[in-house]
Amino acid sequence: MVPVIGAPGAPPRAPVLPAERGGWWHAYVCPAHGVELEHDSLLDGVLPAGGARCRHGCRIDEPAVRGAWTVLAHQASARRIRALARSPQAADRHLAVDLLTAYARQYAALGAAPHDGAAEWMLRGRLFHQALTEAIWAVSIGQAARALRAIGQPLPTEVTQLLRALGTAAGQARDALVADGRFDSNYTAWLIAAGAACSGRPEWISGQHGMGDHVLAAIRPDGWEWEGSTYYHGFVLRAYLLTLEALPHVAVPGQVRSRLTAMVGVLDTLTTSGGLLPALHDGPYDRPPAQYEMDELRELLPLLGAGANQPGPVTVYPTTGYAVLRGSGLHAVVDFGPHGGSHGHRDKLALYLYGANTPWQPDPGQVPYAHRGWRQHYASTAAHPTFSVDGLDQAECAGHLLGHDDRSVSVGCDTAYPGVSARRRLTLRDGALVDELTVETDRPRRIAVQLRPDVDLTVRAGAGGSLETVWPGRQTLRGQHTSSTAAVAMCRPGPGPADDPQRVRTWVDWTAVDATTVTFRSIYRLEN
Repeated sequence: MVPVIGAPGAPPRAPVLPAERGGWWHAYVCPAHGVELEHDSLLDGVLPAGGARCRHGCRIDEPAVRGAWTVLAHQASARRIRALARSPQAADRHLAVDLLTAYARQYAALGAAPHDGAAEWMLRGRLFHQALTEAIWAVSIGQAARALRAIGQPLPTEVTQLLRALGTAAGQARDALVADGRFDSNYTAWLIAAGAACSGRPEWISGQHGMGDHVLAAIRPDGWEWEGSTYYHGFVLRAYLLTLEALPHVAVPGQVRSRLTAMVGVLDTLTTSGGLLPALHDGPYDRPPAQYEMDELRELLPLLGAGANQPGPVTVYPTTGYAVLRGSGLHAVVDFGPHGGSHGHRDKLALYLYGANTPWQPDPGQVPYAHRGWRQHYASTAAHPTFSVDGLDQAECAGHLLGHDDRSVSVGCDTAYPGVSARRRLTLRDGALVDELTVETDRPRRIAVQLRPDVDLTVRAGAGGSLETVWPGRQTLRGQHTSSTAAVAMCRPGPGPADDPQRVRTWVDWTAVDATTVTFRSIYRLEN
């Protein structure tokens, strides 16, 4: 894993603050390979000579990448200032004051105009393209200032003016989202956190359009952030916890606190016994900075005073549309809910399979958004372990829950393709997971169920058109597969999950040709 600059425990050293405004961090991607570029020299103030490194050997130095690197460098610098402000060494704390003052002068010199290089759809910041990334940076700045004040360190007038300006900007950006009907946006959670961290004013929790209102607007009754993305769920929860940290003496209504506790429960249930967190819908599959963010979230959880959730064999989230099954060393997730807005993928009735420490068949996640080609791929039906008809993408649609008990769940979808109905039933039985997927069509179609591993899958043809699969890893999974109608398995190379699209895996399209109804039955069992 790539070391994260500014992560907890890193030895403090003075950052060189970038002189430029930050761009759009999602542009920090190799145009050839689709991987996020390396996080080199973020505290050095300038992009590495020759450009940002790609793990496959490229060097990229173009305006969009330079602007994206600058975002990451500003964020790393703010985190380092926060670490210096919290240091027991007086020299470190004085250095933190000097750096905050330098940022205050840089911010003031930009004037009141927002960033002029951002896309029209973005809510613009001043030091950054996006108000969102500016808010994330502002939270670290506010935390640093609060740490210094807590030990009696006086702050220059320029720094207090910066904090005031950042709090005002957060309020204005939030008001713009409210006016645009986007109050439930994940942006809003971070604008609230920035306002709380920089101003310390209680209305950022208790006032109109404060955190309390946002929790009830953006978090579904089943505990999920409304977009149904693991990454954005944790992203929003972290903003809420940072808001609570900034305003520890502000009372939180019981309904809001219950919803926050439910958000934590979602992560507890979704995480495997070995600590793997499925990357459902949009977001990074395996990104070290995302792990740092999750670690920070876990450190903040005591603010809620909630204990760890102990999930049972079957947990269903009926509003968001996930079911999680745990048993006999297997951890399965089936997706049957709403599309999920701009962070949704075309993956209704997808089945994701994990061991305690092995992602056998994971949700593949998503690349940084600036790479349109790979972004379209990872949002597509073809990239997911679900069903497809005639090789086409599913529509952006919702499935539904048919029923469940303490050992099984049944889900369906009737709108992925015109004239097509699909049902998937998962059952924990006799130390195995039994998966039955039935697809019915209004005319002969090519119906496929897709296996999309992130391990070196072995496939063997058996008697009567059956299949046997072996899924290696720190735990080994074995699958036995049969179909009610003659089906042909086509094995072919395909890209692995989104952390590296160049990683080749064996894709299996198990296909019934010219069929009007077919049931694919798979029995998965952990190898002893």
